[in-house]
Amino acid sequence: MESSVLEITISNAQCEHFDALRAIELAAFETLRGAGAVTGQAVANSLKDFCDFSRDGVLLAAFAADSTPVGFIAGTFESNWLHIAEIDVHPDWQGKGIGRLLMQAMLASTRQRDLAGATLTTDKVAAFNAKFYASLGFEIVEGESCPLHLISQIEEEIGKGFDPARRVGMRLDF
Repeated sequence: MESSVLEITISNAQCEHFDALRAIELAAFETLRGAGAVTGQAVANSLKDFCDFSRDGVLLAAFAADSTPVGFIAGTFESNWLHIAEIDVHPDWQGKGIGRLLMQAMLASTRQRDLAGATLTTDKVAAFNAKFYASLGFEIVEGESCPLHLISQIEEEIGKGFDPARRVGMRLDF
């Protein structure tokens, strides 16, 4: 699937893009740090993680007109759900609608599968996180409406040092 808007092309990321995607993730970490959503040393997915996302067909990148990656979205399949594992846009390209394009492309490419919907975890305080996902149709889920994989993901994130008061699970039913 490819789409172009404002000289941005969304398409499957390839192995030769993985180093650039890691650099985008590390740079975007600093935007999250500035919003108080993360602390500590910046971390990024490993090259193996990117290979796994790519192999499963849930790794899309946003490319500028010169074919430079400027953002990406990665997911996994958890039971009957698409789980958005990561979405990042390089700080130089943030605020231009690229994150929205990435999410829309990912959702469009997976809606054809027989899935219940999509899930993600995020920071509920930073304006560009939970509020952004809500604008795309995601809703905060807690208790019995929260899929088990999402509960496990939040617990894992809290174990890594994320602030439990700021973490939230969200889902979008297909």
